[in-house]
Amino acid sequence: MTASVKSPRAPLPPLGEDEWPEAVEVLVMGGGPVGMSCAILLAQRGIDVLLVERRDFVFRFPRAHLLNPRTMEAFHDMGVADDIYAATPTHDRWRKAVWYTTATGPGRFDGLKIGEVPAWGGGPDAERYRASSPRAFANMPQLRLDPLIHRHAVAAAPGRIRAKQEVIGIRQDADSATVEIRDVVSGEVREVRARYVIAADGGRDSAALLGVELEGPRDMREVVNYHVSLDLSAWPEPDALLGHFLHPAGGARRRGTIQALGPTHYDRDSEEWLVSVAGWMVEGDPDDEQALFDSIRRMLGLAEDHGITMHSMTRWTYNGLVAKRFRSGRVFLAGDAAHKHPPTGGLGLNSGIQDAQNLCWKLAAVLDGQAPDALLDSYQAERRPIVAWYTAHSLENANRHPPIAAALGFSEDEAEGFRNLEVFVSDTPEGEAMRARVEAEVAHNAHDYSQLGVEAGFHYAAGALVPDGTPVPGDPADPTDFQATSRPGHHLPHVWLASRTADGDAVSSHDLVERVGLTLLTSASAAGRWQEAVDLLGGALPVTVVAIDDADDAWNGAREIGDDGALLVRPDRKVAWRSPGMPEDPSMVLDDALAIVLRGGDVPAEDPAEPFLKRIRAAASVLVQ
Repeated sequence: MTASVKSPRAPLPPLGEDEWPEAVEVLVMGGGPVGMSCAILLAQRGIDVLLVERRDFVFRFPRAHLLNPRTMEAFHDMGVADDIYAATPTHDRWRKAVWYTTATGPGRFDGLKIGEVPAWGGGPDAERYRASSPRAFANMPQLRLDPLIHRHAVAAAPGRIRAKQEVIGIRQDADSATVEIRDVVSGEVREVRARYVIAADGGRDSAALLGVELEGPRDMREVVNYHVSLDLSAWPEPDALLGHFLHPAGGARRRGTIQALGPTHYDRDSEEWLVSVAGWMVEGDPDDEQALFDSIRRMLGLAEDHGITMHSMTRWTYNGLVAKRFRSGRVFLAGDAAHKHPPTGGLGLNSGIQDAQNLCWKLAAVLDGQAPDALLDSYQAERRPIVAWYTAHSLENANRHPPIAAALGFSEDEAEGFRNLEVFVSDTPEGEAMRARVEAEVAHNAHDYSQLGVEAGFHYAAGALVPDGTPVPGDPADPTDFQATSRPGHHLPHVWLASRTADGDAVSSHDLVERVGLTLLTSASAAGRWQEAVDLLGGALPVTVVAIDDADDAWNGAREIGDDGALLVRPDRKVAWRSPGMPEDPSMVLDDALAIVLRGGDVPAEDPAEPFLKRIRAAASVLVQ
């Protein structure tokens, strides 16, 4: 069940291929998944949106692949989730990360398994992940995700998704931003006025045009990604999505990771793979295809004539960057334009989609005259601390991998590495002690792959919400700890309700949240009084009262309010305010809460991102050693 989009506007009419508008409400820079998600979310509400991308829409590189449940909730709202699930393997086929010496090979220590951890809601985490959201993890490499989102964006905003159009200038005044756009083929330059601009271009153009500084460490480690076709069916591991390889032969240069890319299998029978190695680990010239293939064969333990086909190669570096400002006048930064962090933990694309979800409902409310411009300031207040936390966590995840090799005694000395492997497999006290050390370091990487507190538990301490002074439940410092709560700033708890749809489908509490305006969840017995309170408000932002059966035990156990209380929930399913019970004057209390929410809350006295920025600097100092 998908909550309806009750927009006061009609769907966007098609725009001719050669037709360029003089003015739009929102112009989106960048045609990656974040920019296209913004276009979909805005177009669904009838917002006049135009997206420009300086490249074409031919998707060549794997990049991100893991889509966590909060992101899949956003994709569900966009109508994209079902297509993603249909095109990817079931979750039980890829729920662990593994460490091996090589994938296969004739040597004594080839194909030796070093360890594994359950991941992405696998193993003991399965029930906790299922309880956190009605949507499951998905695994779709970005080279397959991007075309899918592009199709949906083109359908939602017909004629408004434009390729080979480069933004070369932005001028702002009190009412609009004038965007200069150059056709990269013809060189023609045109101007389009926009009420607001979303910079989702990875910062390639927007950073220079806006002068917004991204703070944090840069270029800490170079990584080379190779998208290849090869046969790994001899690998004894049947269903790992991500494999790490550590082998003493060749010292440190025989280390890297592989990830199954499908397109029809996402296990050892995968037709395509992403092979990632640090730049300094590549043996020989990384542009020399034969030398590269030899290096990959040695890393994986493959025969010298084992067939490999190259599809693409990309170079990138580890960064730990967070923009000082997420808003510059009428321009908002989203995704990689606002933050860049390592892939360890798979938080990059996910955080970008969550940026889009946070920003777009607010833009739509402002453009529809339902909220003042001040609401848009809450975008930075909410998202900047979260992505700073994600950046710190990703760098800390990266630092958990080298200790595994250290526990094995691997170094540049190949002979010493093999001697230590003999100890590792031996039935001796020394071997038992080494295996325990290695197991402990492998288990420590659970924070990379099983991080429910980070993925599902992120919450806003300030912004478009009314804090109630209650403490955060659980241990916020533990990335694995997640406790569902209706505390303002947190995600609405997910429970399967007793009621069902007319077709007999299960209904989640998440399905009750309206996509436009705010939703007031309460019990059936109290709904009448709360509806009277809403009717007395007469505000521009619609508030929809939704009644839940008083006898729904699952909801009663999750709501954390009394029978006659209420939860005010935003379109992104964050709780904005809660009333433990029925106030003496519910209309006045609700009106006061709405006033705080719509002005974007109060500005915190201290920068809430600063503790995470300190962690970024500390983790970076270890990573570059």
